[in-house]
Amino acid sequence: MLDLHHIFAVQKRALFFLLALCALGWGFTPYQTFFAGIAIGAFFGTYNFWILVRRMEKFDRSISEGKKIGSLGTMLRFGSGVAAVALAISLPNYFHLISTVIGLMIPYVFLFVERIVSHVRNR
Repeated sequence: MLDLHHIFAVQKRALFFLLALCALGWGFTPYQTFFAGIAIGAFFGTYNFWILVRRMEKFDRSISEGKKIGSLGTMLRFGSGVAAVALAISLPNYFHLISTVIGLMIPYVFLFVERIVSHVRNR
């Protein structure tokens, strides 16, 4: 489980870097809604990953103690994604819908890239 916390720490650093890039893009380019959508999507995506880390920790504890296994928070993460999209739909002057959906997937892309880098390093 310590490895999962390390992965989440790397995710948070990548999110802060991405949010800084989005702030620069929002401030200095004419594509403000696009960068705002990426930022809000990445924020909600990282929140979803944080929920998954917490639930996996609880899941591991339940298995090691021999207790009943609870869910991994799928509905909560799904609801969070719906909230991000609803925000983009309700405020189209501020958030681009497609970039919000792309932003929701960015933490999973970071996770995939981090696992590849980790695999190559340990080889």
